Amino acid sequence: MKSMGRRSFLAAATALGIGAGLTTHAVASAADGDESPGKTSDIYLRDKDLPFIGTEETFSTPTLLKLNSINEDHIAFLEEIGLADLGQRRIGDMDAGGLNVQILSAHTPSVQNVPGQKGIDLAYRLNRQLVEGPIAKYPGRFKAFATLPLQSPEAAADELERSVREDGFLGALTNGHITKKYLDHPDFEPVLARAVALDVPIYLHPGYPADEVFKIYYSTTRSEYTEEFQDYIFSGSGYGWHQEVLTQCIRMITYGVFDRFPGLKVIIGHMGEGLPFYFERIVNDMGEPTEDSLKKPFGQYFHDNFWITTSAFPQTDLLRLLLKYISVDRVMFATDYPFADIKEQTDWFRGVDLPRQDKEKIAFRNAEKLFRMKLPVK
Repeated sequence: MKSMGRRSFLAAATALGIGAGLTTHAVASAADGDESPGKTSDIYLRDKDLPFIGTEETFSTPTLLKLNSINEDHIAFLEEIGLADLGQRRIGDMDAGGLNVQILSAHTPSVQNVPGQKGIDLAYRLNRQLVEGPIAKYPGRFKAFATLPLQSPEAAADELERSVREDGFLGALTNGHITKKYLDHPDFEPVLARAVALDVPIYLHPGYPADEVFKIYYSTTRSEYTEEFQDYIFSGSGYGWHQEVLTQCIRMITYGVFDRFPGLKVIIGHMGEGLPFYFERIVNDMGEPTEDSLKKPFGQYFHDNFWITTSAFPQTDLLRLLLKYISVDRVMFATDYPFADIKEQTDWFRGVDLPRQDKEKIAFRNAEKLFRMKLPVK
């Protein structure tokens, strides 16, 4: 790939919400729906006392930045937005937006590209860094999803159990395919079984496609239409990520994951990764070919096994569409910090016209119930 200047990279990344799925349209429409722009300040006065738990909040470390960045400009951008800051800058942004708790997860693709003992050791160190660092330093402000060495499934299951039982982690977060396999593959049944036994969820975060998929779907031989950041974002936050997660969800249902593990709890972000738009089509078209192989109607699995977060999609119309198909008891608030602004999203949600009881469920109560946690007392 040809290089590009740091300023160009940062401008492009900021405009396109690199790594977050947040477009400039999403920012501009933070108070869309029935509320007109002229009434924004008025509607934000609503529910000012509403507390929030952020369920998809990203962190990195110098090791992860080096491991998971495409070049030095990318690292500079991620450092500039504070991805590796787990101290006062992050706490200040949380306080400014009224976000009481962040549930932390490691920067995509975390350690999923690191095989063997090296990956096992790195996952353990990352998890312990959180416990000994921000979780200890700022009591009550941070919880975490475990980083797992998924190329070693038995070790990943053991690390999930250790981190939950010893360190109080709330579950695990995965990032797309693991060496061209998804969680429906038999290799990962030890991880799924352990999550069920521990009664903790797995958050399906997007990941970048395999090289073959990237080449077929997200690149071109016409060099005049290619800049370095373009194909990366096209395959990620600009489009590909969201389709990739929804595909994994459909795979897990279609290939019987939830029949083998009926107690498995799965979270997906970004207002359902396109699920609200496709819901009726998916359920209607996938229902008949799976009615003899699955134990339940296809759509029932979305209601029984899935939770969905709002991360980086502060759009009222999308929330309403989501709630048309998914119970308000299964929707949770998230910001996708630091790729998206906390205050813009808490302000947006305070202004959404929903009953107070429903807003409390989305803002914090559903997370409290799923994760068996309580907001810290101020």
